[in-house]
Amino acid sequence: METAKERPRVSLRDRAGYRFDRTLARSTGTLMGWLVITCLAVVLPVSTLLVWTDPGSPRSLSGRLTAAWRTSAETLRLGAASGTPLRLVLSAVLGLVALLCVSTLVGVITTGLADRMAELSRGRSTVLEQDHVVVLGWSDQVTTVVSELVAARAPHRPRAIVLLADRDKVEMERLLTARVPPAARALIICRSGPASDPDVLALVSPKTASTVLVLPSAEPTADAEVLRILLALRAVLGEGADGPPVLAAVRDDRYRAPARLAAGPHGTVLETDTVTARLIAQCVGRPGLSLVLGDLLDFAGDEFHLADAAPFHLASFGATLLGHPNSCVVGLLTPGGRTLLNPPTDTVVVPGSRLIVLARDDAGTRVEACRRLVDASVIVSAPSEPDPPTRLLLLGWNRRAPLVVGQLLRTARSGSVLDVITDSAVPGPRQPEAEGVTTSGGVRFRSAALSRPEMLLGLDLSPYDGLVVLGPDQGEGPDRPDDWTLVTLLALRLLEERTGHEVSLVTELVEDRNRPLASVNRGSDVIVSGKLTGLLMAQIAQNRYLAPVFDELFSAEGAGVCLRPVGRYVLQGAEATFATLVAAARDRGECAIGYISHEGRTEPTTGGVRLNPPKDERRVWNSEDHLVVLATDPGAASAPAARDDSTTSAAP
Repeated sequence: METAKERPRVSLRDRAGYRFDRTLARSTGTLMGWLVITCLAVVLPVSTLLVWTDPGSPRSLSGRLTAAWRTSAETLRLGAASGTPLRLVLSAVLGLVALLCVSTLVGVITTGLADRMAELSRGRSTVLEQDHVVVLGWSDQVTTVVSELVAARAPHRPRAIVLLADRDKVEMERLLTARVPPAARALIICRSGPASDPDVLALVSPKTASTVLVLPSAEPTADAEVLRILLALRAVLGEGADGPPVLAAVRDDRYRAPARLAAGPHGTVLETDTVTARLIAQCVGRPGLSLVLGDLLDFAGDEFHLADAAPFHLASFGATLLGHPNSCVVGLLTPGGRTLLNPPTDTVVVPGSRLIVLARDDAGTRVEACRRLVDASVIVSAPSEPDPPTRLLLLGWNRRAPLVVGQLLRTARSGSVLDVITDSAVPGPRQPEAEGVTTSGGVRFRSAALSRPEMLLGLDLSPYDGLVVLGPDQGEGPDRPDDWTLVTLLALRLLEERTGHEVSLVTELVEDRNRPLASVNRGSDVIVSGKLTGLLMAQIAQNRYLAPVFDELFSAEGAGVCLRPVGRYVLQGAEATFATLVAAARDRGECAIGYISHEGRTEPTTGGVRLNPPKDERRVWNSEDHLVVLATDPGAASAPAARDDSTTSAAP
């Protein structure tokens, strides 16, 4: 016969704890009973001990028991009535009822406050603001957009900025706090939830907003999500409603037309990839241009304004260029709403027109004749020689690369060559000709293992006038695009030190915090695509009539920001006012808006960029200085025309 297996011995403590846990798990009443028993088991003996050890306590047993009861009753808030046992029982009942009611009330209030705090922390309460700015979605541009909107409102009474994104509210506030000044943090209101849900979108009160911005995320389905948000916004505002202006951004051109329709009659749609490609193409061979464009787009210094043109009615546009001592005129806004940047100098300023000026604020647009400041004796009158053909090298590939190649070929001089080297893992990059782009120069593709530093160190950069580095697209893995870009820049810098040959380089970074890590020479530019796009959106959000201005500035055709050697305008080593350079640029059909000083290029923040200096500012100009002008690039005219849709598109 088998013997029963010996059971493990359980200690009395463990058995008592097990039974106690099972008793507590039965009901709330059981828990309350145990609490009462525990309190009585502690309070009654201690109260009795206090009475018996008190020299002033009554001598009789009944007196001491009554004193012990009063001490226990006061401790437990049961009342201190004495007398017959019935009175003691009734007093205890009233005390227990009072304790139960007070405890329940405290619990209800605590639970309600906790639920309300949890709801507020989740960001699901309704925003009751007027004339506020609504930012929908989360992307790399959100901190730039919010900080610039705050900076733009600094001189005036600020309005609220309401951010709605499908992220944790506390996390959003933490990230934004690091970029926003403490005095303006109270202006930022974060709400959490999907912006494509009309019920959630209604929480931020878009009907009473002054502007609505829709940002694309870094996800592959970002453009489709932007379209859903625009449709949800239409559902909240109502069909045919006169809602606030809407500014949205998409990455793929295929979503531009649907986004324009969904944005409504007051909507503007940006194509971020196209903007980035144009910025990269414009900065090739123009060291310092990215700093100029960044200064133009942020609200820290001078920006574009609309000024009254009444003092110049029926005068020529050229006369306006020397009519403002503290601002630079760059174009006209016609009575019909058409934007003319750098029009011919003989263009007549008709009544109803407005001037597009670069100024620090509206107060800087005052009118005053500055012709007396022009020294015609130092102006160079000889025509400038056209720029020669160039040979460029592009390293890397991403979704914006075909647009960059197309932009480079559109602005290429006749005889220019573009070499493209992509990583061997990239499957067959699209040829620009397949996109319908007509070129004036050649383009050659080659595959190589760009991820290997020894391959980069073996490149021969001596034949090239410019170099473009594009990082890979954001993948699903832990690697970030800027990691590859930083390694590539480090290898190229080492190659320059070995060979002693420096080449003008333009590179694209995703995160602005990686800019100080980029190892580049003084003649190179680093473009943080997300930051510049965010600056552009903030500018248009403040004044949507500036959308056509930036459209033309970043376009391959029309007027654009250019850097020209000062020697083309005034004699080298001559001392002259900035008004003299404005007059010299006007004679060449250009609008001067600033300069880059050679001695200031080593400054880490400004890079020597000086925009909109006073017309009476005098300095000695040398051959290393560059004038910042708004001009129609002759390189674009020499290339065969190609179709190019607008970067900023206002909905019909």
